Amino acid sequence: MGILSRASYVIRSKMNALLNRAEDPTESLDYSYEQMRDELQDVKQGIADLTTQKKRLEIQKRKLEENVEKHNRQAREAVQQDRDDLARKALEKKKSKMTQIEELEGQIAKLNDTQDQLVEKKNKLQNRIEEFRTRKETMKARYEAAEASSRVSEAMTGVGDEMEDVSRSIERAEERTEEMEARAEAMDELEETGAFEDALSDKDSIDRELEGLSTNSEVDAELETLKGELGKADAPSEDANGASESTDEEIDAELDDLQAEVDGADLEADLEEDLETDVELEESEVDADEPKN
Repeated sequence: MGILSRASYVIRSKMNALLNRAEDPTESLDYSYEQMRDELQDVKQGIADLTTQKKRLEIQKRKLEENVEKHNRQAREAVQQDRDDLARKALEKKKSKMTQIEELEGQIAKLNDTQDQLVEKKNKLQNRIEEFRTRKETMKARYEAAEASSRVSEAMTGVGDEMEDVSRSIERAEERTEEMEARAEAMDELEETGAFEDALSDKDSIDRELEGLSTNSEVDAELETLKGELGKADAPSEDANGASESTDEEIDAELDDLQAEVDGADLEADLEEDLETDVELEESEVDADEPKN
């Protein structure tokens, strides 16, 4: 196959594929139906033209028959007047007209046969058109139902052209969201590990660690001072091999108990002071009630 032949074949195949995709079966059926109706109309028009021609021949035949009768009368009159020459001429014309009549009868017979054939074809074509019309409407209904079902199925499964765009948009949104979530988690992790320096501070990770140690030392010193004021001795600390440090909850509980003891001692002192005051008042009242000597 030559280059031009291959190019022509490829072009025809591409055009055929484009036409197949662009073709609407319902429109094709309607177009075929209209074509068949046009053909039926042409057949009817042909029958009408044929019938017209046959009528013209029949009219011409009747005129010739009238001429035959006329020439026959002329021949009779000529014989009665002993004009054989005129009678011969009339009979010759009569013979010519009869020959023409025979030819017209043959043509009229052929036209009748043709007309009968056309009428029969017209009836068959009309029946076929009616059958095709019924099938056409049935096929259109089936096609439209199948097309609607296909659209619904594509929408449900997401494989249609429009739904494919929607699915891709959702996928892109999910990918973008996951990327941003992963980035946020990564930034939090890097911030916790101190990998990123504070943009508003000139301190590095070593400075921040030293500050943390200094703060812990200050807290420990203040705690020791508080214990010294309250007369509490340092609790023996467990070594690194066996014990663990107190949790925040335990420390809070101990602080609450300590505060409760302090509050209880203060309350007891207040009660004793109030009791002494009441006793003094009672003694004063007793002294006031006794009569003076």
